[in-house]
Amino acid sequence: MLEKAKKQSGATSLDEQELNYMPGFGNDFETEGLPGALPQGQNSPQKCEYGLYAEQLSGSPFTAPRGTNERSWLYRIRPSVRHTGRFKKIDYPHWKTAPHIAEHSLALGQLRWSPLPAPSEKLNFLEGIRTMTTAGDVLTQTGMAAHTYAFNADMVDDYFFNADGELLIVPEKGAIRVFTELGKMDVEPSEICLVPRGTMFKVTRLSEEKVWRGYICENYGAKFTLPDRGPIGANCLANPRDFKTPVAAYEDKEMPCHVHVKWCGSFHVTEIGHSPLDVIAWHGNYAPYKYDLKTFSPVGAILFDHPDPSIFTVLTAPSGEAGTANVDFVIFPPRWLVAEHTFRPPWYHRNIMSEFMGLILGRYDAKEEGFVPGGMSLHNMMLAHGPDASGFEKASNGELKPVKLDNTMAFMFETRFPQQLTKFAAELETLQEDYIDCWAGLERKFDGTPGIK
Repeated sequence: MLEKAKKQSGATSLDEQELNYMPGFGNDFETEGLPGALPQGQNSPQKCEYGLYAEQLSGSPFTAPRGTNERSWLYRIRPSVRHTGRFKKIDYPHWKTAPHIAEHSLALGQLRWSPLPAPSEKLNFLEGIRTMTTAGDVLTQTGMAAHTYAFNADMVDDYFFNADGELLIVPEKGAIRVFTELGKMDVEPSEICLVPRGTMFKVTRLSEEKVWRGYICENYGAKFTLPDRGPIGANCLANPRDFKTPVAAYEDKEMPCHVHVKWCGSFHVTEIGHSPLDVIAWHGNYAPYKYDLKTFSPVGAILFDHPDPSIFTVLTAPSGEAGTANVDFVIFPPRWLVAEHTFRPPWYHRNIMSEFMGLILGRYDAKEEGFVPGGMSLHNMMLAHGPDASGFEKASNGELKPVKLDNTMAFMFETRFPQQLTKFAAELETLQEDYIDCWAGLERKFDGTPGIK
């Protein structure tokens, strides 16, 4: 069973470390796994306590403005230069990076997939990642990739860091432990976690399942942050206090281990004689975090009309253009629908943004059939989409009384850039070739007679 985080500070060593978290988004944290391991009043003493090494991990240029400057000081058993040896190139053939134009015969269109099949062989988290779409250009640090994962084995002596971008992990089936060099996070479906660019980690299983499955947004651009609320004001949406950063935890293990690296779309591995998760203490604001999607406080229409989906944005990664995201992470959580004389589901639309969507729990209100937990859809820029025919009829003719949308959690990775489909996605056996037919029943109702609806 998933361990419950306990409300206390600090951490002990090795496998007995309890999972504790520090609340807040973007805070300057400090935490130590051994008493006195964290220097006070300076970052780099001549000699650190316990014989540790001081090291800075920077997520921004040194000269970035104070409000966007990100760095953490780590106090570890060995410096990171000892966590890499001579690299050799390896291949993860199903993990693709933008720019990527796949060779496949699938024509342009609105697309939907049933869940990824369970693997027929033993795969760990890293081996189970499959890229569905890419967008932008990793070499210019713009855009993103949408992945899905399905695995059934632990990363025991294998570790990974991604130099190309941060990883937003969205479990759909099975609880997982994400053990980073700055601490441990237990994450279950309807929770998310974020591993910053360049941060070492491994993933292990917690719950009893046949397959552990979910989604990943690999963000090449500016880091995810909380969206501005504008006229909404100081509260609601994702509140900073509900984001949880892990306290220091470490793995003191002296045995052969492998460190895998993704760098500019290529993969490399090196063998070392110890675990790289050896940070005893740290302080700073460049750190992993988790968030419970059930704590999102939605706002919506309380008189008429369906609002834009932007009000459901949990995290946004800005681009250089104001109001135009490199990628948004948007959810559609349980909520009340109360609008009067209003078509309540999302309206039909075409959009300059490209939308990769997944379902974590229940049913999405704009799709009556075919979109199930673990499934995915892709509505690329300027391709029309909206409720299916049965959803339209139900919403058009139902009684407009308050209705609670419950037992549901859908999400969207939305980006300004067109999402290029991978060969894997185009040829995936769960691709629903009849998806376009869900709108076939939207018949002409116009007859030129006033007052006819």
